[in-house]
Amino acid sequence: MHVFVIGGTGLLGTGIVRRLVDSGHEVTSFQRGTTADRLPASVTTVSGDRGDSDRLAAALEDASPQAVVDMACFDGETARDALACCPDSVERFVFCSTIDVYHRPPPSNPVPESSPRNPPVSDYAAGKIAAEDVFFDAHGDDFDVVVLRPWNTYGEGSRLVHTLGMGSYYLDRIRAGKPIIVHGDGTSLWGPCHRDDVARAFVGAVENPGVGGRAYNVTSEETMTWNQYHARVASALDAPEPDLVHVSTDVLRAVAPERTRMLRDHFQYSTVFDNSRAKADLGFEYSIDFETGVRRVVEWLDERDAIDSWDTEPFDDHLAAAWREHTEAFVAEFESPN
Repeated sequence: MHVFVIGGTGLLGTGIVRRLVDSGHEVTSFQRGTTADRLPASVTTVSGDRGDSDRLAAALEDASPQAVVDMACFDGETARDALACCPDSVERFVFCSTIDVYHRPPPSNPVPESSPRNPPVSDYAAGKIAAEDVFFDAHGDDFDVVVLRPWNTYGEGSRLVHTLGMGSYYLDRIRAGKPIIVHGDGTSLWGPCHRDDVARAFVGAVENPGVGGRAYNVTSEETMTWNQYHARVASALDAPEPDLVHVSTDVLRAVAPERTRMLRDHFQYSTVFDNSRAKADLGFEYSIDFETGVRRVVEWLDERDAIDSWDTEPFDDHLAAAWREHTEAFVAEFESPN
């Protein structure tokens, strides 16, 4: 089958393209920039801006694929443009959505694909919901639409998330035994999934019959608390047990609003997603445990000297010291006199 991937050189897109090639498919990747060296040599690459509908339509017409995988659609208007660009050869359209579409906190765990999507948790979520609706409306007898909803996808070429963002300096702080800021008491749940495992589900969405018109959660099967998350990162790096500094989520949002958007929308909630549909229909399998994945990511970053020093972000130490000082002073106010 000829598969056209929009955004084939992104973190997840790269994994999908590689798995499609390994499965014997002919692949064309449409992407911005010139990072095609990350793709197999057999892949046809086309450079272009997703916002240039004429360029996208011409590339699709030239490729005449049977399937399209869209990794770079973030709103309803872009979804409508993508559908309008598809030639008659396209029989299946696979859209990469996100678990961000689910309202938080969810009514129950684990979260199934039928869980409420509204009201959206963010503008990003609202855009993805609108795109999903456009694609599902286009599903029909001669045009399959499959929607996949990944969670926190990581892998070689990415960094690891933490309470204050995605800065690589976090890894050096872990190695050096420096204080690590953690929101709340560290017991909310998180579940990273390596991109190579997520990519397997996308190949199933391209190949497997009877999956059209459905959405699929594709997330970790190794849900952990944030305390466990940091401990496992430290274990993967043979680093000391992490020095965790637990700070109120409200305080973190107040003192670092620009660095805590993911905390606002995601990290503060405990969510577990039901992957049973993806495992049954798409062949999804969680095979790369978190510590193994961390070692692979860090090795990739180390080879490129891409881990910043822990002291490039002095805010973390300032925050940790101030929180501990004021917490001790607060507790002292309530201690009984000797």
